[in-house]
Amino acid sequence: MNTSGATTAHNSMQDALLHLARPLLALARSGNLISDMPIEAGQRREYAHLEAVGRLLCGMSPMLERIARAPSSHAEMTVLEDCRHLISTIADSESSNFVNFRNGRQPLVDAAFLAQAIVRAPTALWSGLSRRAQEDLLNALRKTRDIRPGHNNWLLFSAMIEAAFKTVGESWDQMRVDFALTQLEHWYAGDGCYSDGPMFRYDYYNSYVIIPFLVDILEAVADANLAWQEQKRTVKLRAARHASILERLIGPDGSFPPIGRSITYRCGAFHALAQAALQDNLAPHLQRGQVRCALMAVIERTLSDEDNYTPDGWLRIGLNGSQPNMAESYISTGSLYLCSTAFLPLGLSPSAPFWSDVDRDWTQKALWGGRTDVGADKARD
Repeated sequence: MNTSGATTAHNSMQDALLHLARPLLALARSGNLISDMPIEAGQRREYAHLEAVGRLLCGMSPMLERIARAPSSHAEMTVLEDCRHLISTIADSESSNFVNFRNGRQPLVDAAFLAQAIVRAPTALWSGLSRRAQEDLLNALRKTRDIRPGHNNWLLFSAMIEAAFKTVGESWDQMRVDFALTQLEHWYAGDGCYSDGPMFRYDYYNSYVIIPFLVDILEAVADANLAWQEQKRTVKLRAARHASILERLIGPDGSFPPIGRSITYRCGAFHALAQAALQDNLAPHLQRGQVRCALMAVIERTLSDEDNYTPDGWLRIGLNGSQPNMAESYISTGSLYLCSTAFLPLGLSPSAPFWSDVDRDWTQKALWGGRTDVGADKARD
């Protein structure tokens, strides 16, 4: 692909992400996030605002870090400043945008997604904050230490918050991190997959949370412990294998099997594949152009139809369109913004090989198109 084509692909994905972000950032600027954010499944109202912010920034953070380190336009810098303002106001107890970091158990989850955004974008989302905003954010994250995580993927939420404290040079609790990492190692099921707790169930939680959190936590803390350095190498290999599995789940039209919990996170089911592309941790048989085209196809399939959005641009509950019956009891409007994690490759420069590699068919498109050069899936554990 020539430079023009690479820029077009990059801009197309970036435009789709900014379309997601625009309504939330606009309410944050006006100070009306709490009062005016529409919330489907309103029994989750007290959690929905932090859900939307934490999950959206988790997906946007690599792009924001790229912008902070090498800004290319005034429009990009405006987006970055809006995101910094968003963090500053949701953690400020005197702001009309101040969100719930303490009441109930759910704030642990979405404070952790916000913490993952900090780990991924320390220049954009930490160094760029005022000292007061930094203190407000630290105090907000510390409140979640009183929330006891479940004995499942929630252990990683506590660990990610501690990893964020380490990233920004604050005191952090190594025991919370070690307990999560040790327990997840016990839950490794093989072939790039972990059980979400003692019992293995097939769903997309390895990609929504488990593998991306393990990779980013270990990236942040491994230098503090020799055992963690070895675990980091192992987890990266498993992450590459899991990314290969995910790529093969994307159908020729960008659809994928609607299996398991939280399917209304839409293209967020490919968080781990997007992370592997961002970190250049793809298995050798996966070409960059192949993964780019696959991710763009699944984003298009789950987000391009205007039925996915309210008239004001907010996501509706569903996988493809408005499908409220697909929601579990813990799903609300804020939950849906985990779909932003499919956009992680926007952290790469528009000239990076991920964008400049020629368009390629992903595995299912090639197979069902009758191509004869597609190799077998040679699993390696």
